[in-house]
Amino acid sequence: MKPTSSPTETYLIEAEELLSQVEEIALDIQPGVDSTEAVNRLFRVFHTIKGSGSMFGFTAVADFTHHVETVLDQVRGGSLAITAEMIEQVLAARDHIAALLAASQGGEAVAPQDGERIAAAFRALVPAAVPAVRVEAPREAPPQPGTALHTYSIFFRPNLNLMMAGTDPMSLLDEIGALGSCTIVADIGAVPALEKIQADGCYLAWRISLTTDEGLSAIKDVFLFVEDGAELRIEVDPVPVTGSGALEAVPAAVCSTAGQGAGKPAEAEPAAADKLVARMNSSKSAPVRVAAERLDLLVNLVGELVMTHSRIAQVAARANVASLSTPVEDLERIVQTLRDAVLGIRMMPIGATFNRFKRLVHDLSAELGKEIDLQIDGGETELDKTVLDQLGDSLVHLVRNCIDHAIEPPEERVRMGKPRRGVIRLAASHAGAQVVVTIQDDGRGLPLDMIRAKAIEKKLIAPDAVLSEKEIVNLIFLPGFSTAKTVTSVSGRGVGMDVVRRQIEALRGTIKVTSGQGGGTSVTLGLPLTLAIIEGQLLEIGVDQFIVPMSAVAENVELEAAQRFRNNGRNVIAVRGEQVPYIRLRDLFEIRGGAPEIEKIVIVNHEGRRVGLVVDRVLGSHQTVIQSLGRYYRQIEVASGATIMGDGRVALILDLAGLVRSVERTGPDLNGVLEAADRSATC
Repeated sequence: MKPTSSPTETYLIEAEELLSQVEEIALDIQPGVDSTEAVNRLFRVFHTIKGSGSMFGFTAVADFTHHVETVLDQVRGGSLAITAEMIEQVLAARDHIAALLAASQGGEAVAPQDGERIAAAFRALVPAAVPAVRVEAPREAPPQPGTALHTYSIFFRPNLNLMMAGTDPMSLLDEIGALGSCTIVADIGAVPALEKIQADGCYLAWRISLTTDEGLSAIKDVFLFVEDGAELRIEVDPVPVTGSGALEAVPAAVCSTAGQGAGKPAEAEPAAADKLVARMNSSKSAPVRVAAERLDLLVNLVGELVMTHSRIAQVAARANVASLSTPVEDLERIVQTLRDAVLGIRMMPIGATFNRFKRLVHDLSAELGKEIDLQIDGGETELDKTVLDQLGDSLVHLVRNCIDHAIEPPEERVRMGKPRRGVIRLAASHAGAQVVVTIQDDGRGLPLDMIRAKAIEKKLIAPDAVLSEKEIVNLIFLPGFSTAKTVTSVSGRGVGMDVVRRQIEALRGTIKVTSGQGGGTSVTLGLPLTLAIIEGQLLEIGVDQFIVPMSAVAENVELEAAQRFRNNGRNVIAVRGEQVPYIRLRDLFEIRGGAPEIEKIVIVNHEGRRVGLVVDRVLGSHQTVIQSLGRYYRQIEVASGATIMGDGRVALILDLAGLVRSVERTGPDLNGVLEAADRSATC
């Protein structure tokens, strides 16, 4: 993928980000609540989409966006009030603009009547006394005598970092001068001593006297994109004057500006499109966009470097050359720093993923006649971009389940003594080397009796099966299971939690569901920070080596030969008074050879229970570069991947969920390990 270079590509990327902002801002606006700042932000976003679209040849986008901008301008001016209908039309306009941009890049064509229908809805919102289209005349000549003029006193002190963001304050003053007759005087009161000045800081403020026939909105539009962190005051003379009594119009290029030299002609400006692209790319703090393929290549190269360092360290250890120890240690430090830095580049806050669900909750709750609020916590928590990309579909299904199955209709909630509006909460937090994502609702909870009856009806369990509450809850993960009575656009097709579970486990994560009758449902996902490189614990059985994620390891204990035959032959060991079941990997993997006199038990945490893995030796921690097993080995569920050791051997990375499922299928051969685990967890 080539780096973005053309203005069109730059605009498309920026437009995608701006449309995401439109959705986020619009869904945060509540009718009847003061949303002045939110409306101003929304107007600025649409203003940018329209202006840039016109520059880069997207005339259909610019023409359509003008209708939205007109309505929002009236809201800013106080002529219109925000309504639920207006918010719906803003969201529809956002979708239509996205469709127009997609069509311009070879996507599905957009029917003209779709845009006209939305534009007509916006025109209907504008009061009859307010023209739907405002035509701004060019300011090449002074106002004609008899034209009603106003004089404005403007004070503007920009953000100190104005120029660092790529904005030239002189261009703002030129725009003000183009509106009419003006006098501009620089205020140098905030300029510090020479030794304290930042070379890229903007310390000046300006006092401007402007006489123009333009309205207040036209002046505010000049400062539209520099208001954040700035001090801006605009006062209007209440007594209008006529054009003959006004100051002579002064061209923008020669407005008097203290410290800049009055009468200095303006330099030639670059083309508008090129100037905008330059502004996009000039900010020192602006993020750098890099193709995902380049990041993946960088991570793969770092993985190769980690494995190569491991081989060098082993060769140096065997050579036993004292002069090699220091360079090898330095190389290890550099490799670890580089690894952390490269993986940090791929880390992204999960809040961007969470925010996508505001629109889903808004649209789906309206479709189902429910009132639901979405709460987001921990949006700053970071995850590998690869994990986030694969997590999206699972979160969509879980949130849709909350809306369709869990949250009750408003009238039912009122009868139950609950607030009329339901709540869905998305939260994320760090827990060691994992990120815990929680999807929680305050709905009716899981109907255990209905789940059991539906499982019997679908012949997923026997009618006389005796199941614990936890086992009944886990029935929702069976393939084809659904409690929906009818198939709708939301649910009832039997493709559900089993798919979610497989997707989460494919990410080497875990999923846990808890519910109380009438008290809501909580789904907890445990996810790895990255899928590229992990810190693992290296285990050995015979001559074979295996790795388990260090984040899952709780502790290591010894298993003597005499202990193997205690507890009536059942694979359970007492650890500080707690009965911990264990799995003998030598038996499970059918590894030949005799076990040592004293074996090691690696106790791991899996889905809220502790299970031991019996191995011959624990070799220590190991930086593990995860490699795919390939398509011919995808059915091996006990391993999630492999890594190449320093001596060239391959070590399998154990999948704890797959191990548990494998034990469950072996039945009595492993002496009821998992049943003991459940009993131990409840003690």
